[in-house]
Amino acid sequence: MNASPRPSDPDRRSSSRGIGRVIWTIVKVMIIPVLCVMALILGMVVGYAILGGRPVSEVFEWNTWKHMYDLVYSDG
Repeated sequence: MNASPRPSDPDRRSSSRGIGRVIWTIVKVMIIPVLCVMALILGMVVGYAILGGRPVSEVFEWNTWKHMYDLVYSDG
């Protein structure tokens, strides 16, 4: 029976595995915030531009959201 071949430099193999693990952990941690931001942007576009019938370019203007804030939180 033959033994399976082993890498000539075991330190190199373990360090590349560690780097891969770190990168995978970062991807797993960042996927939820990225998906949340994408959902927020998609929701703003759908709600303001598609349902509201306004231009998509107005969704990302500061004055639009300031006006909406003033409408919601104005006195009387």
